[in-house]
Amino acid sequence: MTTVPVFYAPAYTEGTHDFDTTRKAAWIADSLARWPMAGVTLQAPSPASAAQLTAVHDPGYVEALRTGEPPHLADSGGFPWREGTWASVTASTGGVIEAAMAALGDGPRVAGSLSSGLHHARRGGGAGFCTINGLAVAAHHVLTAGLVPGVLVLDLDAHCGGGTAELLGDDPRVRTVDVATSSYDRYRAPGGWCLDVIHGPEAYLPTVRERLDGVDLSGIGLVLYNAGMDPFERCVIGGLRGIDEEVIAEREHLVFSWARAHGLPIAFVLAGGYTGPDLGRDELVDLHRLTLDAAARVPAPASAGAR
Repeated sequence: MTTVPVFYAPAYTEGTHDFDTTRKAAWIADSLARWPMAGVTLQAPSPASAAQLTAVHDPGYVEALRTGEPPHLADSGGFPWREGTWASVTASTGGVIEAAMAALGDGPRVAGSLSSGLHHARRGGGAGFCTINGLAVAAHHVLTAGLVPGVLVLDLDAHCGGGTAELLGDDPRVRTVDVATSSYDRYRAPGGWCLDVIHGPEAYLPTVRERLDGVDLSGIGLVLYNAGMDPFERCVIGGLRGIDEEVIAEREHLVFSWARAHGLPIAFVLAGGYTGPDLGRDELVDLHRLTLDAAARVPAPASAGAR
């Protein structure tokens, strides 16, 4: 079994608005403390720097997240700004960067962060419960550092990743496979990207499999996986009836097996998944644990390199 470093710090959830997106990292970390998973080790990341954030986001927006002013920018992600907002966004974004770096290191070639990818955030502001687009920041970091020639963003959140498309769509080194179950934040897919919005559960796994098998991997040295649980049928936001726990578990095994088969390092983050009348906190945590379990159980590639 692979030993997977997974990054988490209490600052991910401290001092921010009380909502699933800003709280569930702590729920999952608590779950791992109570019921450890073989092959999963939590590690504390270093916070992202302001320079790393402004590499993809507008400096005025980043400063608003730091200071709370002006409020229309500081609150643009959908949450009221609080004193802990800056510590939260820098810690959680740092976790995404460190997961990407760990996946590219000499270890298991698979790593993760309990932070969300926050794929709706744009250059000039937040959107859809998203503040800093950690996927875009991490991709930019490894590309500008020359660590890989190209990055594949695999986005399996229920909603489309329009923010990621705005931030990375003009970069020929980036490709995306985006399979959604909701048209929220739909965008025109740039060249080398594919976007599917699934309306029937019978098409979900076949589409994910087809898109993965068909993606051009030439030059791709890292996969950034946005692992959403909101396609789950009982999720109040984005759920599609017929996508049950078995389908989600099969999806996770498919993703990590595919990365292994192609010798690709993969860094995963949590994406959507929301409690509601039919989905409790413990059940949501168990869904996210499926990602951790698949990452640890599917043997990582022995080596990786540009494809």
